[in-house]
Amino acid sequence: MFLSSPSPLRTKKTQAIGIPVIDLSLDTAMLSHQIITACQDYGFFKLVNHRVPIQVISKMEEAVHGFFSKPMSEKVQVKANPPSPFGYGCRNIGFNGDVGELEYILLQANSLSTSSDVFNVVANQPTNFSRLIQDVDSDSCFRANHYPGVKPESNQPKPAHRIGFGEHSDPQIFTILRSNDVPGLQISTVDGLWIPVTTDPTDFCVFVGDVLEVLYHA
Repeated sequence: MFLSSPSPLRTKKTQAIGIPVIDLSLDTAMLSHQIITACQDYGFFKLVNHRVPIQVISKMEEAVHGFFSKPMSEKVQVKANPPSPFGYGCRNIGFNGDVGELEYILLQANSLSTSSDVFNVVANQPTNFSRLIQDVDSDSCFRANHYPGVKPESNQPKPAHRIGFGEHSDPQIFTILRSNDVPGLQISTVDGLWIPVTTDPTDFCVFVGDVLEVLYHA
């Protein structure tokens, strides 16, 4: 369940309207125009027919679940140590003190330094996980988020009203998100309208990040 922050930066208005869907099986020239329009109007689009095999997606999800199900004593062996952000972490996130827990792993797609340590903790065959994300020519990162189950407390809201990520923007150039079948994701338009995003584990969601927005307006 995802809710806006207690003191939202935008007015909470929700409306189920169409969102951009980019079909990668279409003509390249048509795709370029559609992507530009989606980024300018929404800063977001869904990606379908991306040709990433469902077997690869399933193996990645299985490996991630395997890591997060490990005892905390094992996960902290690869915790992020500042100033490096890479590794395991656990915290809350959002502009306004959101209520909810988040644990994550952040890995470099082109480096064995941090990633190899995590692979050794993730599964019995860490090299299989390594091959799923590694690209020596990439400067991208891989991040997996996990929202632990909420235990009811007398002085806290009901679990159904707890949140994972609150209202936020992504700091990087762009984000490619693959979520499971748990609903709750919303995007906000420039006029403050929140649009629910239908979940589909076979699709990818692409978000324009703060860096790309700055570069575009520079």
